[in-house]
Amino acid sequence: MRKMIEIKDLHKTYNYKKSNAYEALKGVSLEVEEGELVAIIGKSGAGKSTLMHIIGCIDDFESGSYMIDGVDISGMSEGKKAKIRNEKIGIVMQDFALVDDYTVKENVLIPVYFAKGNKRKNKKERAEEVVESVGMKEFFGKPVKKLSGGQKQRVAIARALINDPSLILADEPTGALDSATADEIMKVFEELNKQGRTIIIITHDKEVAARCNRIIEIKDGMIV
Repeated sequence: MRKMIEIKDLHKTYNYKKSNAYEALKGVSLEVEEGELVAIIGKSGAGKSTLMHIIGCIDDFESGSYMIDGVDISGMSEGKKAKIRNEKIGIVMQDFALVDDYTVKENVLIPVYFAKGNKRKNKKERAEEVVESVGMKEFFGKPVKKLSGGQKQRVAIARALINDPSLILADEPTGALDSATADEIMKVFEELNKQGRTIIIITHDKEVAARCNRIIEIKDGMIV
């Protein structure tokens, strides 16, 4: 199998070279193969959110290396990282991060406007396709403020899929949901994974983690 994520000896320190410096990641190394459904677990403060921000090309790091889909992120400029983030990574957040007054269609299309080339073509058809894939076709023109939490998370997943990314990165995607709705959302991720999507779920929920193919635990900034 092809490696989707390759991280070697990654170090991340907040307030680097200052008196109040805090080392959040201490030599983390991990690999994720294409098509895996992986959970990254750990207590609050363990470093999992920091690791997620680096995998998502949101944050930088001091030393070590990180490659996604064969592309070396190490030392890459913010502009280039933003391009990689938009083209190769779909991110799903715990709080949905949707624009309440926008319709489902308008929310799902947001990443398209930051893309270039062919991804801008046939954008309405692509939006309809991904919205239908998460079971939200009938809500396409509805404002998201009128949706339930589970429905909003489905829209967030559809938005993450719009640019056909190599990786779906989900940060506590069931954290704001009741157990029945969380089960429904996990079924969506499982189905996407069966279709060949590589998915990493950051979670503290052991039941969610148990439904993934592999669990990576992080503690005190290190992989256990």
